[in-house]
Amino acid sequence: MTDEALARAIAQIESARARGACPVVRSFFDEATFTATHVAHDPVTLEAAIFDSVLDYDPASGRTSTHGADEIIAYIREAGLKIVWQIETHAHADHLSAAPRLQQKLGGRLGIGAAIMTVQTVFGKIFNAGTEFARDGSQFDVLFQDGDAVPLGALPGIALHVPGHTPADMAFIIGDAAFIGDTLFMPDYGTARADFPGGDARQLFRSVRRLLTLPPETRLFLCHDYKAPGRDAYVWETTVGAERARNIHVHDGVTEDEFVALRTARDATLGMPRLLMPSVQVNMRGGRFPEPEENGTRYLKIPLDTL
Repeated sequence: MTDEALARAIAQIESARARGACPVVRSFFDEATFTATHVAHDPVTLEAAIFDSVLDYDPASGRTSTHGADEIIAYIREAGLKIVWQIETHAHADHLSAAPRLQQKLGGRLGIGAAIMTVQTVFGKIFNAGTEFARDGSQFDVLFQDGDAVPLGALPGIALHVPGHTPADMAFIIGDAAFIGDTLFMPDYGTARADFPGGDARQLFRSVRRLLTLPPETRLFLCHDYKAPGRDAYVWETTVGAERARNIHVHDGVTEDEFVALRTARDATLGMPRLLMPSVQVNMRGGRFPEPEENGTRYLKIPLDTL
């Protein structure tokens, strides 16, 4: 990670706020997976990006549907938006991506962090995916590196590598808004877990503190919300200032060692996500399912006694 990239992100946000060059954001919340999909667009050119889409999936029957994705498609068409990016902040372990469906209907380049290759290597072995499964990120159109430009119409954008939850996590700053995936949750809920293969609590702390160096007014759009105790509504938007002041895991003053001890202890109490097995197999392929077998049916694997 480079300080130069962070400095450019800070300058971008300050300039965007001064000029009023801010994206319009519409969010869609999938309560079944507690996932927020964000559609951001430039109000001048109407160019838009979709962050972290969700494919409906019933694990009991193995059936998929596109109800949630089709709701997003309807919104984009009604608003007259032009999709230029389909972005995954990381390879999710709690929901299946709808990016192929959305790309087919709306276009846009599918992008993810370049470290997806590490994830593909690790989980390619876990799922015994075989030599036909490429581990080079070729399932995606763009592999983002730290500091890469991610323009959206007339709005400037920059990608920041923020590993820790997984090796491939990225945050995307568009104008004055940051789409940060599974690094932070709302201040009353804390931070993402760091115990998946390739996760690292120390790395997560450093990534979070990097994000919290952004200007306090920066809008943060989160990938998930689980309703903290005592809160009745789902919420997925906050600010850097609110996180620094009140995040129960990483507010200002919490040391790295304190965070690592807290995060490690909490992770030890968590079970695996309900959709981890199907999600990672699909998402490491860019949201696509494995190829059909000789009977024309696609199958997902469940490795026994492995994770």
